[in-house]
Amino acid sequence: MKSTTETLSPTRVKLTIQVPFEEFKASLDAAYKTIGSQITIPGFRKGKVPAAIVDQRVGRSAVLDEAINSALPNWYGQALEETKIQPLSQPEIDLAKFVDGEDIEVTAEIDVRPEITLPDVSKIEVTVEDSVVTDEDIDEQLAALRERFATFNEVDRAAADGDFVTIDLSASKDGEKIEAAQAEGMPYQIGKATMLEGLDEAVTGLKAGESKTFTTQLVGGELAGEDVEVDVKVTDVKEQELPELDDEFAQTASEFDTVEELRADVAERVTRGKRIEQAGEARDAVLEQILDQVDAPLPDSAVGDEVAARREQIQQQLSYSGLTFEQYLESEKQTIDEFDADLDKRVRDSLIAQFVLDAVASAEEIAVDDNELTQHIMRRAQQSGQDPQAYIQHAMEHNHVPELMGEVVRGKALASLVEAAKVVDKSGNVIELAKLQADGSYLDDATPDEAEEKPAKKAATKKTAAKKTAKAAVKKAEAKSTATPE
Repeated sequence: MKSTTETLSPTRVKLTIQVPFEEFKASLDAAYKTIGSQITIPGFRKGKVPAAIVDQRVGRSAVLDEAINSALPNWYGQALEETKIQPLSQPEIDLAKFVDGEDIEVTAEIDVRPEITLPDVSKIEVTVEDSVVTDEDIDEQLAALRERFATFNEVDRAAADGDFVTIDLSASKDGEKIEAAQAEGMPYQIGKATMLEGLDEAVTGLKAGESKTFTTQLVGGELAGEDVEVDVKVTDVKEQELPELDDEFAQTASEFDTVEELRADVAERVTRGKRIEQAGEARDAVLEQILDQVDAPLPDSAVGDEVAARREQIQQQLSYSGLTFEQYLESEKQTIDEFDADLDKRVRDSLIAQFVLDAVASAEEIAVDDNELTQHIMRRAQQSGQDPQAYIQHAMEHNHVPELMGEVVRGKALASLVEAAKVVDKSGNVIELAKLQADGSYLDDATPDEAEEKPAKKAATKKTAAKKTAKAAVKKAEAKSTATPE
């Protein structure tokens, strides 16, 4: 078999496959056996009918058709491997020459990736936000930690901002209850505005057992966006009591003995988080500049298929949320033409980015080891809220592992591009992202002396672990006597 290619356009090639008839005979023999097993001829067992008899009964042309249809996929796959073509679409196959006893010629027109010419990434410079950790940032994290250890006391007074209440909700339209909008025993914190518009105002000032009716709009279901009447009843009111931010709290809530140590650890974690955010901003900015400088044509079929797939995904998500496409456009303040233009641009940018990163990965021969793939799968499972083992099983059953490997490879390719560019913050400091680790630390964060101190610190921590665990258990036992919201 011989394969040749002809470039029809920057994104389309013509693949010509020539097969000597001698190589076709194996497929022909298999076709005779297949058809022979499907017909009944007196005196012959199924599958043992001679070729001449098969020709008499069904015709030689039927056998040739069976053989060529069986052989074509293998020829096409082999030709792609020989010519190293990466198709972006299903081929348009034509049987250019097929005469019994003569060499066979098949042509296939295929959409392919365009040639990518990368700009000089070392000349790209992007500016990102300063990675500044303020006292407010640290206080916010400590406040969240205190809330995790808060207790809740039932109070005999009107509900106020910040209180935790348990409520019953009943929505109706024109006097008729909406079955899908009835709920009992729902926990809610006043002031969070996480449920219905107007709910905070309605429950503020109500005591346990009191109710109020207000007008609002549902966010989902058949009546989404329409005015409905909602009756809310408060069944209990609880006041949140936060623990004091002192050494005792530090020992209960962490591995540290003092609040100063706890605060220093929080500051370090916030710093690392800011660095990761800064790195993400740099990746987006560098990739955006590269895409602006890459002029690559895209095959209409690839763009059209991706646009259709994303539109279907959006409509499915809207359907799950009880929204129509028209309601979505209204909420986004977009016309249908603006939506289509925006989706088309996002798809084109996404495809070009994929081609750019694949080109980098190929040029730099980027590979993925088992540990990198495992970590990526664990992150994806965590993001989707699935059990990692179930996620891996699903990926293997549906052949998603190559796709996941591709994501890791492209991530490493993007990191390579960003590290080659110049990244500075708004204060003019150069950001050395090549030294940034996955946890937000830098390779040279710890000095040799500090590195030696860490094992000793861990050992000291282990010595006091039993004491702190006991204190935490006592606190937990004490908290059980106080009602907490579910």
